[in-house]
Amino acid sequence: MAAKKTVKQDEAVPQEIEKSAKSSSVKKAAKAETVKKTAKTTKTAKASAGTTTKKKAPAKKGATKTTRSQKFSQYDGKTLVVVESPAKAKTLEKILGTRYKVLASVGHVRDLPKGRLAIDVEHDFEPEYIQVRGKADLIKTLKGASAASERTLLASDPDREGEAIAWHLASLLDIDTQQQCRIRMHEITEHGVRSAISEPDMINMELVEAQQARRVLDRLVGYELSPLLWYKVQRGLSAGRVQSVALRIVCEREEEIERFIPEEYWLMDVDANSLDKKRSYKLRVEKYKNKPLTINNEEEALKIESEIRAGRLTVDDFSTKESKKQPSPPFKTSTLQQEASRRCGFAPKRTMRIAQALYEGIEIPGRGPTGLITYMRTDSLRLAPEALESSRAFIANSFGRNYLPDKPNEYMPKGKAQDAHEAIRATDAMLTPESIKDYLTPEQYRLYELIWSRFIASQMRDAVVARTNLVCSSADYQMKQSGVVVTFDGWGRVYPLGIKDITMEPAVKGEDLAIEKIVKEQKFTQPLPRYTEAGLVKALEEKGIGRPSTYATIIDTLSLRGYVDRGEEDKKLIPTKLGRLVNNFLVRYFSSIVNEGFTATMEKELDQIESGEIEWKKLMADFWKGFKPVVDEVSAHGESMRPEPELIGEKCPECGHELIVKRGRFGEFIACTGYPECKYTRKIVKTTGIKCPKCGQGELIRRKTTKGKMKGRFFYGCERYPDCDYVSWKKPGKEGAMEEEAQVVEPNDTDM
Repeated sequence: MAAKKTVKQDEAVPQEIEKSAKSSSVKKAAKAETVKKTAKTTKTAKASAGTTTKKKAPAKKGATKTTRSQKFSQYDGKTLVVVESPAKAKTLEKILGTRYKVLASVGHVRDLPKGRLAIDVEHDFEPEYIQVRGKADLIKTLKGASAASERTLLASDPDREGEAIAWHLASLLDIDTQQQCRIRMHEITEHGVRSAISEPDMINMELVEAQQARRVLDRLVGYELSPLLWYKVQRGLSAGRVQSVALRIVCEREEEIERFIPEEYWLMDVDANSLDKKRSYKLRVEKYKNKPLTINNEEEALKIESEIRAGRLTVDDFSTKESKKQPSPPFKTSTLQQEASRRCGFAPKRTMRIAQALYEGIEIPGRGPTGLITYMRTDSLRLAPEALESSRAFIANSFGRNYLPDKPNEYMPKGKAQDAHEAIRATDAMLTPESIKDYLTPEQYRLYELIWSRFIASQMRDAVVARTNLVCSSADYQMKQSGVVVTFDGWGRVYPLGIKDITMEPAVKGEDLAIEKIVKEQKFTQPLPRYTEAGLVKALEEKGIGRPSTYATIIDTLSLRGYVDRGEEDKKLIPTKLGRLVNNFLVRYFSSIVNEGFTATMEKELDQIESGEIEWKKLMADFWKGFKPVVDEVSAHGESMRPEPELIGEKCPECGHELIVKRGRFGEFIACTGYPECKYTRKIVKTTGIKCPKCGQGELIRRKTTKGKMKGRFFYGCERYPDCDYVSWKKPGKEGAMEEEAQVVEPNDTDM
């Protein structure tokens, strides 16, 4: 298959692919507005610290004076700092003062064009970059401001993607990449910003090449596999190097659940008292003749009960032992997403959006705009010396020296981690969540509280826990009761220990107990649960698939493509019919590519590009040599797996033809089989059975947003829309909405 398209980093193929995929070859792209950049990795020593970022060739006085007076006089003599985010730009300008001008690139300024591959596979996989559509005026402003400024510093985010953005900016603004034009801000505070400004560096070309390799690889996979899905399965589908592996993981878990056969087992508890009836115990039967006991059915349970009653219930052992419970490390991206999901109910995408705002800066009276957390895309557990010092001072002053360990706690990540920047922490230990609560939104407060408390807790003493065990026996059956009490809360002073005190009455070894009753309970084994979003993030990390910066996007893509649904009640990820169909096709023909082991190995090799161990174009060539022939073979000889039309058993009210379920860009809908002569369609409406709390007439319907910041998120709206505009993010109870749930959201971002 020769169709060559554009897929944005492991995501969907746009609409333009249909036209392009039908041809056996793609014409070379027009050169208009196209910028080709070949970057050769050069390992050069840092230039001297005093080197100016760039010097402009003096222009004619008259022309220069006119230009600057008209538009760019405000930049004359200043240092221009270019960041990604307008919010970050606003914060930095207030910190840096009048000698600096800060502008935002608003993400990437150059990218691969949409609608075609734009990778020259015949010439070392050279990517073809163009200016991002809609940014012509912005780029013009950046160029003018840079030309009028004394020097230009590139301050995009301190990661691979940010390094690539800096490289693209340098190309557009005519900045020598071997000059000290790059600054990296790991925290947006007075100290963090001024430290970065004082230590400019060169653009790290190995980081750039690592990002470029990932981008090219994802495009090759997406733009070769996606057209196959269009013609072999269904139009409008997409595949991706990481996206498709994540889908496979979800589908395989669903298959495990379907294959699972429950097995019966019984639990048995013995309620016992001391002979004076002043003490009571609840003992779980666990062993028979010192071997683990499994009770398979009621008959066995009755037999065991009879034998225990016939015996003498005696205390074999009663002991209490103290143990230490170490604090959890500070957050990295994956653990933040998991804990925010568990404790706050935030989806990974939402967590990253809130964290971005906390990182870029919040207006704090008396401090001005302040970045509250360090950079939130990291897999490092390292804390800077100044952070350790400030946290230890806070702990000693707030809780006392007995909560402070003799030396700072250090944490090592599992496996290989990128240590370019710290773990996620509060930038100032003294800024407690309560002290700034009034200046944060509710969701910002909840996430900041989580990050701050985890950071402080990570540097506190171990908690001490006393665990008590009572072991009794009767007729060769052993039974046990356990208790636990926190004797020193340690780091639990600021972060939940996850331990509930269970106290036990003391018992004396050798004493007899009286059996009060024996409780038998039938149980059945349960399959592994479906993945939550946080659970899938954990699985991807453990398997070495994707990077911290991509987890949220991967999961969001699966939902937006209609490959998975989030359970209405438990928010678990359920593969849709479409998702399973796509997975079956990819596993059948590309199991070696859509594979955990292959993807994890590829991630390691991409990391090796960053460290200079592998040349990125060679990696692309090796991959392409094995991948392309398989694509061509499947394109020519692979069987079609198009789904059969799903009849709904109704006739079209307009022409009388059968109605079927079809899928469009916003999900499934009902359409007439008489198309195109008959264009009858209607939405698939599934009501909740809950009356609208606003109008009291219609029922609430679960819908999905199709645009805006909340794209892909489910909400509940009245079926009478637009006559009734009630919407809620949360599902109201049967008796109507709770006050919090009944907040009306503007329907701009909804598909009512």
